[in-house]
Amino acid sequence: MSQSRFGAFDQIGFLVDDLDAAVARWMAHSGVGPWTVFRNVTLDGAYRGAPTTVGIDVALGYQGDVQIELIEATDAAASPYRAADGSRLLGLHHLARIVDDLDAAVAAAQAGGMALVFVARNPSTRVAYLDVPGDPGTLFEFIEGPGLREMCDAGIAAARAWDGSAAVTMIDLA
Repeated sequence: MSQSRFGAFDQIGFLVDDLDAAVARWMAHSGVGPWTVFRNVTLDGAYRGAPTTVGIDVALGYQGDVQIELIEATDAAASPYRAADGSRLLGLHHLARIVDDLDAAVAAAQAGGMALVFVARNPSTRVAYLDVPGDPGTLFEFIEGPGLREMCDAGIAAARAWDGSAAVTMIDLA
């Protein structure tokens, strides 16, 4: 089988403790850029069944056809970005796919044995993180939202044409 049941991964997500420093490291050490940084992102949803509102800052860059997402948790809310004791999680966090129907993707993943960890939304997107019971570590994410595939296609094209200038575009959602 050449493709997984849900298709190729569109995104690899990492949790970082300093978003600006992480973006600088990715540019310096991996040559990934340009980046779009979204400040003051809010997600309303449920983490392990309990309601939560999560604040994060996010940076998006591209390597080949894959979006690299860097996430810095900006509040102490219970979320998949924090350990049970409230400390920040850091490092590889999730592998994600953009889907047209989040509910159908989550239902199919659950039917296959995955467990829902986090489901949330904001005005532009809906997300769900799932894990594989007995296989801790990396989460699997589904992302749904109008224009997301087109945004990724534009980011991939920008990365392929990037000459090192205009390295970071900042968007503050506050």
